[in-house]
Amino acid sequence: MSLRLILFDVDGTLVDSQADIVASMEAAFHAVGAPAPSRGLILGIVGLSLPQAMEALAPGRTRDDWAQMVDAYKSSYMARRAEKGSAQSSPLYPHVREVLDALAARDDLLLGTATGKSRRGLDTLVDGFGLRGHFVTLQCADDHPSKPHPSMILEAMRETGTEPGDTLMIGDTSFDMDMAVAAGVTPLGVSWGYHSPARLGAARDVLDDIRDLPAWIDTTWKAAS
Repeated sequence: MSLRLILFDVDGTLVDSQADIVASMEAAFHAVGAPAPSRGLILGIVGLSLPQAMEALAPGRTRDDWAQMVDAYKSSYMARRAEKGSAQSSPLYPHVREVLDALAARDDLLLGTATGKSRRGLDTLVDGFGLRGHFVTLQCADDHPSKPHPSMILEAMRETGTEPGDTLMIGDTSFDMDMAVAAGVTPLGVSWGYHSPARLGAARDVLDDIRDLPAWIDTTWKAAS
């Protein structure tokens, strides 16, 4: 029996952190005296690493401005999380916990993350929800180029000894799907996150309910393998 690797994006896939993302991005723009973009534009870049997100949202600013915005965003985000705690700051989407518990208990699957979050942010969230034992590999923005570069997936496969044909990338954004394609693994979209299903054109399929994931793994994905 070959092991299969299931990689999850975090923001917009496992947790709903949009309130803190929008508020922290507003703080980032305030730090350089600029008006913040709309909520829709902000959520549209979720998944990119922060430096790339700032360049995308504020293309006319200088590199010093972008660096200041990144620092302001991080400070605001961590302050909000420290004040509210992970459960309120970035609540798990409905049924995520039960599905992660079920998948992590299986002998044929390995779970991991591939996220644009920082290492500190990812560690805080994983430990806050008591999920560290569920994941065998935790890939994040601090150690890799921004999505859709395939580096995070490639490193996760290297760490776990899995092959592209045995690896699934689950996410809510086009960046996740394009990253999966670039790495040669199966892209699976979810409809409850920050990009509309119409933007997930590279996905093999799009789930509307995470409770459908175990069956999808064992039927649709297995049949195509």
